[in-house]
Amino acid sequence: MARYTGPRCKTCRREGVKLFLKGQRCYSNKCAVERRPTPPGMHGRGRRRRQTPYGTQLREKQRIRRSYGMLERQFFNFYTKAEQAKGITGHTLLIMLDTRLDSVLQRAGFVATRAQARQYIRHGHLAVNGHKVDIPSYRVKAEDTVSIRETSSVVPQVKFRLERLQPQPVDWLAVDQAKLEVKVTRLPNREDITLPFNEQFVVELYSR
Repeated sequence: MARYTGPRCKTCRREGVKLFLKGQRCYSNKCAVERRPTPPGMHGRGRRRRQTPYGTQLREKQRIRRSYGMLERQFFNFYTKAEQAKGITGHTLLIMLDTRLDSVLQRAGFVATRAQARQYIRHGHLAVNGHKVDIPSYRVKAEDTVSIRETSSVVPQVKFRLERLQPQPVDWLAVDQAKLEVKVTRLPNREDITLPFNEQFVVELYSR
C-alpha cells in the first residue's frame, strides 16, 4: 500500500501546526515548525493566498489525516462509519481514530510516534487480550488489554524502547509498566483528544 515516506517535518510545516510526527524532537528547539514556520518549497516564504472556505476545510482534513498517518480512502472509510453511527459525527470520527491500536500504543507511551507503533504491530509484537494482532487500524474496546508479547520483549529494538518507557498520563488508559501492558478503562471522550483539530470542517467538507 502506498504511504508517504518523505520528511515528516515538511508535513507539519505544510499544515502550519505541530502534528507530533517525530516524537521528542517536536518538543525541542529542533522542531521545524518553530525554526521555519513557513510552508516548504521555493514559494514558502512568499505571500500566502487568501484562504477560501473550501481550502480551510481541506487543510483541516489533511491535518487530521496526516496526524494519524492514514491514506485518503482509509480516512474516508472511517468518516463513513462515523456518519452512520449515533452521536455527533465529528466527535465520533476522532474517537474512532483515537481508539485505533496504533494510536493507543502511542498515547500510552510505549512508542514515540504512530509510525513506530504501526511497525511494532505489523511485526507481530502486540497482543490484545492475549491474542496476537498485527492490524494497526484494529479498534480497541473498553476493558481491552494491550500488551507487548513476551517473545517480543527481548527483541533488541523493542527492548531498547521499553527500557526507556515513559508512560503518559491518559485518563482512559491504565499503563502497567512492570507487565508491559495497557488497559482501556473506558472509551475516550472528545475532551480527551487534546490535539488542536476542528473536526466540524471535515464534516462540512464531506457534506458538500
